[in-house]
Amino acid sequence: MSKDRAILGIDGKPLPVLPPDRDVRVWAKLVRVMFYTPGFLALLMLKAGEPTGFGITVELLMLSSATAVVAGLFVGSQAVGGGTDHPSKIGVWSGSLVMELLCAVPFLCAVPPLFHQLANSELLHVRAPGAEDISLGVSELLPAVAVLPFMLYQLAGFGTLSYVVSKPVNWAINISVLVLIIISYVSNRLNNFHAEKMFVGLLVLIMAVAMFHGVLKLKRMQEDYTDRCPAPQEKERKGKKEKLHSEETA
Repeated sequence: MSKDRAILGIDGKPLPVLPPDRDVRVWAKLVRVMFYTPGFLALLMLKAGEPTGFGITVELLMLSSATAVVAGLFVGSQAVGGGTDHPSKIGVWSGSLVMELLCAVPFLCAVPPLFHQLANSELLHVRAPGAEDISLGVSELLPAVAVLPFMLYQLAGFGTLSYVVSKPVNWAINISVLVLIIISYVSNRLNNFHAEKMFVGLLVLIMAVAMFHGVLKLKRMQEDYTDRCPAPQEKERKGKKEKLHSEETA
């Protein structure tokens, strides 16, 4: 695709608005970050040896790490030049959608209870004689602030999701993400782990459905764009024919 995309197709109708071209190298590096970071944190929590309070947190971290591998497969399928097909043209967009919804969201959901469990782990913190147990209080919520720039990223139109769903749906999905993360964290702090699993499961289900819808819609949009937008070579040939025709009739 050219840098300056056509707005109207050969039939005179508006073409689909596709996401901008992404830098494959940046997303490939992000895949590595999203694979190693949650995986390391999950192993650290297992090392703490206190599974009662963070069972679902480990699962979220492992989901984030494992999904990064799948996102890397999508990013790696991106191709330019000869031999491209419709799926190979949307590899980076699909990979970014997978990372946004099934890597970043589970990771952000796991971070607040992760910090609470690690900060209060008796196995990780050997108390010195006479040391006082100081509660972190409200400061434990500081890691949860990371969800706010993610919301800004999505709602301001930086994310790929905004290109595959309408604006109201985009707002509804992201507000649901924020609400479910808050509720699941509160459930974790209240030791209501059954409720936490239910809300986290609902969050992951919404992200999975949005991801499937987004990838399939991106493919349909790319097919529609390619079918109704002439290739640069065809445009050039048509321009030459029109120029010759105008010279002959002059």
